[in-house]
Amino acid sequence: MRSLTSNILLFLKGLAMGAADVVPGVSGGTIAFITGIYFELVSTIKSFDITALRLLKSEGLGAAWRHVNGNFIAVLLAGILTSVFSLAHIMHYLLLEHGVPLWSFFSGLIVGSVILLLRQNPPATMSGKLLFLLGILVAYGISISPSVVLEGTVITMFFAGAIALCAMILPGISGSFILVLLGLYPVFISAIAKLQIDILLAFAMGGIIGLMLFSRFLSWLLSRFQTALIAVMCGFLVGSLSIIWPWKNTLSEGIVGAGEAPVTVTENVFPSQFLEVTGQDPQTLLCLFVFSIGFVMVLSVEFLNKSKL
Repeated sequence: MRSLTSNILLFLKGLAMGAADVVPGVSGGTIAFITGIYFELVSTIKSFDITALRLLKSEGLGAAWRHVNGNFIAVLLAGILTSVFSLAHIMHYLLLEHGVPLWSFFSGLIVGSVILLLRQNPPATMSGKLLFLLGILVAYGISISPSVVLEGTVITMFFAGAIALCAMILPGISGSFILVLLGLYPVFISAIAKLQIDILLAFAMGGIIGLMLFSRFLSWLLSRFQTALIAVMCGFLVGSLSIIWPWKNTLSEGIVGAGEAPVTVTENVFPSQFLEVTGQDPQTLLCLFVFSIGFVMVLSVEFLNKSKL
């Protein structure tokens, strides 16, 4: 039985995880990892199995609740959901009105996460360094390809939920960042802000099914290849910086297929070029400031956790 203090701390960690999962920077899995609850989280997700159903039938709700570590997941989930729904409206507004500083903040979160994860799990071997490089190359390859914006249908969001929530529990990959790659991040944020129940249910159902399947595979990988896995994830994050670079110039826009998927081709530019090609203020000093805030926020989590706050 957890004490009141432990539950409060766990709820706060859930708030931090939810905040991380809303923004495509640091992942909820990263927050869980650096606050010391990651392995318990993966084990708890794994425990939702046939045995839990059998216990529910034979011994009742109490036995099943203990088997799935119910108190832990309930408190943590309460924190996550509180954070997600309270931040969604803010994120929806910032994406529309202050996109360049917002992406700068995300970049700070990512750089801080990479430093933190590599410091805790340094790729000491040549194979680990090569895996880190591989992750960079894969993400950068994605970043220089045209971004196809998928239509935010119920079916699309179901599969997006399965992929994004699996990524959410990986230390190093943000579920929201996966939505950015799929072109569905604005759809997700808008659905939360406007309470589009059909989209949210489809996303949640896909995520639950994906988590049930993926958590078992992830547990196996972490028990055998933890450092190698995190090296790949950190490389992916470094490569992803090209995707969320704040200053972009739109080269072309078009529609593919039967008018269903808009395609936007962009190039990264320097702040001075951004002013020339778009006529918009690059807000360089503000972007550097919010980048620093994101960077410090991630590293502060480790400090607070070590301080037992």
